[in-house]
Amino acid sequence: MNFKFLFPTFRNRYRFVQRRLQQLGAPQSFENGLNLGTGEGDYDRMIAGYCQQLTGCDINADDIAHAGALNRDVSNLQYETANALELHYPDAHFDLLVSCEVLEHVGQPDQMIREIARVLRPGAHAILTFPSQEFPFTYDPVNRIWQLLRKDSDREYLISQGAYAFGHEYLIPSAAFKTWVADAGLEIVEFSRLSGYLVGLLEMYWTGLVQRIFKKNAQNLRADTAGALKIRPGSTREPGLVFITDFILAIDRWVFTWGNRSVGKGVVLRKKA
Repeated sequence: MNFKFLFPTFRNRYRFVQRRLQQLGAPQSFENGLNLGTGEGDYDRMIAGYCQQLTGCDINADDIAHAGALNRDVSNLQYETANALELHYPDAHFDLLVSCEVLEHVGQPDQMIREIARVLRPGAHAILTFPSQEFPFTYDPVNRIWQLLRKDSDREYLISQGAYAFGHEYLIPSAAFKTWVADAGLEIVEFSRLSGYLVGLLEMYWTGLVQRIFKKNAQNLRADTAGALKIRPGSTREPGLVFITDFILAIDRWVFTWGNRSVGKGVVLRKKA
């Protein structure tokens, strides 16, 4: 089983991608899809169900090797290493692109958006998730207070935990993201908040510490970092207790996802014809 599904933020992102794929197409309705920044391959089996052919790419070769082993029985799925800022694919090559929690790691998020636009066919869709710079106070009070009080410092965060764990040196501002998208010739179909004040409170700080201890590539970098136990998921199956996570997400969505604050954003883009 893959115990990542028990983490509300992960589960929320996964369900966002799954539901948008269901809305955009029937099984295997996309001819050629790309999961950009596939990581350990958690999403690929699900995404491949909507594609005739799916490519999973990542800059980390060890992650790619693990993803290939995890999903070795998925016949319409192939893996390769690639840099999100310099994709080697031809122009207008894909009619679906998915990228989850990658934009905040590449250093030049605007360039990544331009590359996404370049490899998409006119009229094709991209589904993205990313951590929001407008995160709720309950998720990371230390860094939120720092941002309110800092004056001349250019440093976006005080501690590398909370919203700035997981190798995040910056988060994605909504206004800047919308500018990058427009400049690249893409249009926003949906721009949704993912995970509000309750989820933020439940995952405050401890999830970043757990990842640093247990995850092999703890900082989501080009090369693996030395997580103490170096644990990777051995399956893509959802644990039976995932219904508890879904119940928490339902409460968070109904009661606590108000205003502009959210742990992350879920976005659907379309390349203009």
